[in-house]
Parts: sequence; structure tokens; C-alpha cells
Amino acid sequence: MKKAKSPDDYFKKLDQWGPELRKLREIINATELVEEIKWGMPCYTFNGKNVVGVCGFKSHFGLWFYQGALLKDEKKILINAQEGKTKAMRQWRMTSAADIKPQIIKRYLKESIALARDGKEIKPARKKPLAMPPELENALSKNKRAATAFEKLTPGLKREYADYIAEAKRADTKERRIKKIMPMIAKGAGLNDKYR
Repeated sequence: MKKAKSPDDYFKKLDQWGPELRKLREIINATELVEEIKWGMPCYTFNGKNVVGVCGFKSHFGLWFYQGALLKDEKKILINAQEGKTKAMRQWRMTSAADIKPQIIKRYLKESIALARDGKEIKPARKKPLAMPPELENALSKNKRAATAFEKLTPGLKREYADYIAEAKRADTKERRIKKIMPMIAKGAGLNDKYR
């Protein structure tokens, strides 16, 4: 699906999970949350803070609670889709319209809004040292323009590039990724700028 420019645009273009996602939208829009588009998908905010998002995939659709780890989760339905990486976000995956439980969803939303109102959140670790993969260091040493631009990037953007290379398991994958990112670095762009 092409990236949506507005919530209406997103919900209009749905080809899979359309009725289900529209039902979730209806439940969320009955709250005080503000509906926006972020990263091409609906995101619901409170005082500018991300609270919950909705999205559909091939085998499931659901809700993403940005501070889900702080929720009581009495029904034990929330999962961490990226164990070891994601600290705060939790997903509520659904595979049919029967999985949509409006009263339970409203309770989770109410609790999420209360957390946002109280300013409670799990903040990402910021002071993680930059671990430069040797392949990226080597490529930067051969490209002065990219090396200069890399030094001007924020610590977070530098870390995105370093992690992107370090996460590749095979040498040929690392090499392909290096070729892809060097022009981006030289322009002073971040790895994920197109999603921001």
C-alpha cells in the first residue's frame, strides 16, 4: 500500500483488514486522542505524545501501544514484537473481527491516556556508546566527503548507520549496505529520514 498522507487516505485505501481497522479507528476516535499520520500509518496522540497506533499486516492487524510496557495488561494480551530491542512498545495482535473487544480496548486506551497525561514513559537509553563496525570505519576512511558528513551527524543518526552495518550477518550483505549508505552519509542524511 502506498504511504497515506492523511488518516482518511489510509483508511480509504485499505485492501486487507479494512472493516477491522475501521472498527478500531472508531473505538479510538471516541476518546480524546488526536488522530494523525506518522510513518505512513495512523497514530493517535495525547498532547503531542504517541499513545497508540493501528496497522494491518498479512497475517494479523492490531494496536501498538507506545508505552505498553507500563500498562497493567490484566488480560495478558500484549506482546513485545522485538524482544531485546523494544523496551516500551507493546502490540495487541488480532486475526479476525471476533478479536476486537471494544470494552477491553477502551480500558487499555483509558489507561494509556492516563499514563500520557501523567507524563509517565519509558525513555530509550540515550548514552549508549557508538560501536563502529570496522567495515564502516574502513569505508569512511576511503571517502573524505562521507567521513566529514558523518562527523556532523547527531549521535543517534551515527548509531543508526553503525547498527545497520553491524546487524548484517554476512560479509556480502555488509558490503551491499555500505554501498547503499555511503551516498546517504555524504549528503548528511539519516538512514531512516524517509520514514520521519
